[in-house]
Amino acid sequence: MTNLFPMFLKLEGKQCLVVGAGKIGEPKIGGLLEAGAHIRVVALDASPAVREWARAGKLELELRAFAPEDLDGAFLAVVATNSRILNERVYYEAQRRRVLCNVVDVPDLCDFFYPAVVRRGDLQIAVSTSGQSPSLAQKIRQQLEKQFGPGYAAWVAELGKTRELILASDLNKVRKLELLHSLASREAVEAALAEIPELAAKGEGA
Repeated sequence: MTNLFPMFLKLEGKQCLVVGAGKIGEPKIGGLLEAGAHIRVVALDASPAVREWARAGKLELELRAFAPEDLDGAFLAVVATNSRILNERVYYEAQRRRVLCNVVDVPDLCDFFYPAVVRRGDLQIAVSTSGQSPSLAQKIRQQLEKQFGPGYAAWVAELGKTRELILASDLNKVRKLELLHSLASREAVEAALAEIPELAAKGEGA
């Protein structure tokens, strides 16, 4: 069993290489786009969606075979081809250059795994089985989606605003910490705003 270190990674502006741009690579590319990564795609062919992203200037697309030099300067690489030989080649070239690499659906050729994710605005809940059972991860994600409904997006945004108000208030440090630690309940948020009404008024006008 491999012990994984869970984290959420900032990819905005980071150079990311994707090898393969078909039905397997397309959603991976889409996820990198959402994260604001600088994406370079190398593939013999590309799906209509990937071609459209390239035409819109959202990524660089080169329709050709992979070359080891494509990894130069990359922060991470995602490999999404149906060729085991090519997958292994890209992975080991990435290892040589110390570039983080994920070969889709091949756990033994991955430095990191894509989790199943529930997104509710700034709230993200990720589930991983270390590549052992993506189906189980997806099933758990579906259960979490029912538990954490769409309303959590607005709720988390409200929590963020309230946190800023508390930190900017004249309350003493101990009281601030008490309120911050209890923000997970709506009652606590309402109590915090009642304690600093002038800041609450600013928040309502924002």
